Amino acid sequence: MEPDLFTAAAEERQEKAPAASPLAVRMRPRTLDEVVGQQHLLKPGSPLRRLVGEGAGGPAGPSSVILWGPPGTGKTTLAYVVSKATNKRFVELSAITAGVKEVRAVIDGARRATGGYGQETVLFLDEIHRFSKAQQDSLLPAVENRWVTLIAATTENPYFSVISPLLSRSLLLTLEPLTDDDVRGLLRRALADERGLKSAVALPEDTENHLLRIAGGDARRALTALEAAAGAALDKGEDEISLTTLEETVDRAAVKYDRDGDQHYDVASALIKSIRGSDVDAALHYLARMIEAGEDPRFIARRLMISASEDIGLADPNALPIAVAAAQAVAMIGFPEAALTLSHATIALALAPKSNSATTAIGAALEDVRKGLAGSVPPHLRDGHYKGAAKLGHAQGYVYPHDLPEGIAAQQYAPDALKDREYYSPSRHGAEARYADAVEWTRKHLGRKRP
Repeated sequence: MEPDLFTAAAEERQEKAPAASPLAVRMRPRTLDEVVGQQHLLKPGSPLRRLVGEGAGGPAGPSSVILWGPPGTGKTTLAYVVSKATNKRFVELSAITAGVKEVRAVIDGARRATGGYGQETVLFLDEIHRFSKAQQDSLLPAVENRWVTLIAATTENPYFSVISPLLSRSLLLTLEPLTDDDVRGLLRRALADERGLKSAVALPEDTENHLLRIAGGDARRALTALEAAAGAALDKGEDEISLTTLEETVDRAAVKYDRDGDQHYDVASALIKSIRGSDVDAALHYLARMIEAGEDPRFIARRLMISASEDIGLADPNALPIAVAAAQAVAMIGFPEAALTLSHATIALALAPKSNSATTAIGAALEDVRKGLAGSVPPHLRDGHYKGAAKLGHAQGYVYPHDLPEGIAAQQYAPDALKDREYYSPSRHGAEARYADAVEWTRKHLGRKRP
């Protein structure tokens, strides 16, 4: 293994004085079986398994891979495991500091190692999205001819940040955000493991939950915060990490919010009622509480979509498209950027004119249907396309509205029992004023009798 990734001096220092290394480094998995999360990438026969020698070589050797995922999901960890487990020559470059010269030097070294010693080379390239097109082009011959097996890591969408020829010569492996259970297991291992904190401190449930919220699915962030809080607790002579100590250490207050309890629904309710009440500042406060507590952004987006129809409706017909667009954006980008999108939608909805007429209209119609007020469809509205429909009187006498100058035909549409029923009662708030005028005009021209 080349000393570029984890130098011999650093390894020797870690072995002699492991506590001198950060907790996140000490707790790096030594084998693929110790990796937390990403089990979809670690099945038997997977590219990563084959990279560490669990599979055939030669013409069916392991492919180059591009690891794409959020920070802290294990991209560097997977490269580290490969570096430890493989007998191949292992070299690391960072796209932040390396250029074409360094890439060519690695490739030349790989060709010499293959020709002179029959030793294959694995190149780990971190932050590949920072490489220019020309720099990425320099990798193509080596990857195509398998002079090196490339492991490239990126936090950005490779379809935008990695050139197509390199993508087509590599397997794209997508790392998923770590779940709370994944990070919780990692924290508990770090607390007890001899490489970690050796059970020097305990982690109460409330502190653990706050630590999970801070981590946001980032294993490195979780371990860094745990180490800092553990150090602070030991300095105080405490044998457990209190919530207060963690808050002081990371300078981030714990939000009283249980995602599975009453507060989850209470704060969500307060958000929607603040939007309904047009109090944009209160709405943003409750939104911030939900974001800071680690609420699923998709849950927030769903509530906003409901609010757009329930409380705004046709008073601002753009409210629902804004909420739907926000939900789509949130699903694509996730936190932390999703906070901006949710703020955008929340402000727009809170300041929009309000109308619940769509809500009351469908409610009244549903109530009548549930009471049994349905009745038969008027004969002239029934389907007349099948053979024999005319003999039954179906579709006979139907007036096609487009044939009339005003585009509206004064004929009965509702069943007899409901022919004079009016469900929609528009407000004159915002854009719904024009719907109020329209419904008044159309009912008059339909010859509707007032109930």
